[in-house]
Amino acid sequence: MNDSIVLGDRNPDAALADTAINADQADLFVLQQAGQQVHARGCRARLPAGALTTLADRVADFFSQQRGGPGLLVGAVPFEPRADDALYQPERLLPALPLRPQAAPVLQGALQAEPSAQAYADAVAQAVWALRASDDPLDKVVLARSLLAQTQQPLAPDALLARLGADPSVATYAVPLPVDPAQPPAWLVGATPELLLRKRGAQVLSHPLAGSARRSADPAQDQAAAQALLASRKDHDEHRHVVEAIVAALSPWCRQVDAQPRPVLHATASMWHLGTRIHATLDDPSTPAAQLLAALHPTPAVCGTPQQAALQRIRALEPVPRGFYAGAVGWLDAQGDGDWYVAIRCARLQGRQLRLYAGAGIVAESSPQAEVAETAAKFTALLNALGVHDPAPLQEILS
Repeated sequence: MNDSIVLGDRNPDAALADTAINADQADLFVLQQAGQQVHARGCRARLPAGALTTLADRVADFFSQQRGGPGLLVGAVPFEPRADDALYQPERLLPALPLRPQAAPVLQGALQAEPSAQAYADAVAQAVWALRASDDPLDKVVLARSLLAQTQQPLAPDALLARLGADPSVATYAVPLPVDPAQPPAWLVGATPELLLRKRGAQVLSHPLAGSARRSADPAQDQAAAQALLASRKDHDEHRHVVEAIVAALSPWCRQVDAQPRPVLHATASMWHLGTRIHATLDDPSTPAAQLLAALHPTPAVCGTPQQAALQRIRALEPVPRGFYAGAVGWLDAQGDGDWYVAIRCARLQGRQLRLYAGAGIVAESSPQAEVAETAAKFTALLNALGVHDPAPLQEILS
């Protein structure tokens, strides 16, 4: 099976003047959901990078110094807890970024699968074999794959944001990523449906999603898919691991943790998900969001369980390092509050290159071909934003 397909040049007359990248966009940060938006420009000071376990101490040291500018750090933590994060104090906070309708970028050359659909199915089969082995500690593992695309002209993050923002059920984001000084700027740009952590004083909210089904344009088929997901024991099992892990991670810090007794359906424009809202009250309202973020990430929704066994399996089976995909994007303030979203449904954008990511939770009952189909469906939001609305030409590499 081929692992790339040539799409050719589409919309050759599309106006791309608005996508020109300028210096002011190099440190563009946007996080927008349900009418709330953080729009930051420029970099006043960078938080010294480090592993997730040291984040709370580094943030406390940063804010203990007398500084001008916004009392806020924005950025991202990577998927790997031991890898360096990328947070900084912006130069200024601005009103909501006006996201005007944009023409689809012109794709050029081959769209390449990393790995091929068959190789991904083989990796899922290996994971299922381990999950069913009585001597393996693994209960769930999330395996990801990616698509590599090229655009005809360098693409600015706000052009992609404008096209992703049409779905009100998701949080859209653009986060600058660390690059070599000789390289063009890079961002993680996406539209995530999953809130990892919101902290305001003593109140904490998490809304994990796990268990998914593709939506249909046909109303009857769409409802059938939703009800099948709601009745799926396999998907409930996958979801349960995530909820239990989040409740366990929050409990040492909280006097009360309340999770919905059963997951409910959560819809985006392209997918159905099982979701559970988890509300918690901290013992100490001064517990910083950075400390809670370190306790929660990565959840079984993007990693698996037990965490270390899942991390080892991911490192062995995924050919492309995740970087900041399946990490978290958000902000922390000097009072210890913050918002953090799971960095999924996204692409790494740099110059003319985009790498799109999608993953699926694997449990003992998983079918390799079903997980290939689920990841193909999860590419939909980004592919649509790139002007690829008909998946038929992509079936060879997607499934």
